[in-house]
Amino acid sequence: MRKIPFTLFVVLFLLFGFSLKAKAADDSIDDQASLFSSEQITQLKEAIGPIEAKTKARIFIMSNTDNDSDSTRFADYYMLDRIGKNQNGITFYVDMNQRKFRISTSGNMIDYMTDKRINQTLDDIEPSMRNGNYFQAAQTFLENIGSYFDQGVPGGHYRVDTETGKITRFKTLTTTEIIIAFVAAIVLSGIFFAISVSKYQLKFGTYKYPFREKSTLNLTRRNDVLINSFITTRRIPRNNSNGGSGGGSSTHSTGGGTFGGGGRSF
Repeated sequence: MRKIPFTLFVVLFLLFGFSLKAKAADDSIDDQASLFSSEQITQLKEAIGPIEAKTKARIFIMSNTDNDSDSTRFADYYMLDRIGKNQNGITFYVDMNQRKFRISTSGNMIDYMTDKRINQTLDDIEPSMRNGNYFQAAQTFLENIGSYFDQGVPGGHYRVDTETGKITRFKTLTTTEIIIAFVAAIVLSGIFFAISVSKYQLKFGTYKYPFREKSTLNLTRRNDVLINSFITTRRIPRNNSNGGSGGGSSTHSTGGGTFGGGGRSF
């Protein structure tokens, strides 16, 4: 069998990975209302790819003209059908029939896009929606996602279930807390070291522990068999106290999944 050169293997692997990313972004635009030109759709897909790569979340922009149901539930179910329950994702939905636009979040995007950030994004989008500049609105939506993700999950973040009132808090360490913990660790280590030296009256360079007389060795034969292994990865959010970082995220349940978000009329 002919072996594939390592360099060629790396190139093929990178090309395969790139094609998967391109495919992921390729199905992110579902413009049933024909709000965007083909060139604009291409530009939006090119903008979505890098954001999906760093957020590890799917991003959808969807529009239609025939929805008579609640726009919130429609946007939630749309994302539920695309990625499943509680998976990382965010959808910008434009309901041309009811003249509403909606941002729906799932998974990690619930925490990055807090209520305050959602409302700020809706404020930024609304003028473009009212002027019929839907492409600009979609661009603003994507720019805000990237910006807020880079800022990280706000310190003191929490989720509020609007149906049950349950509050789930997320603890993040502030810079001050990290410094205090570091200093405390150094002080405690110094105290422990001082106590040990004082207790045993050790003299550096002259004291030798009689390990031969005071040590024992027991050998036990043991065989370990690896049955299975699991690896879980998570991006650790940074604490950030800059603008737009306060408050929590309101959530609700749709189809057994948990969603956040908000919407406006135009």
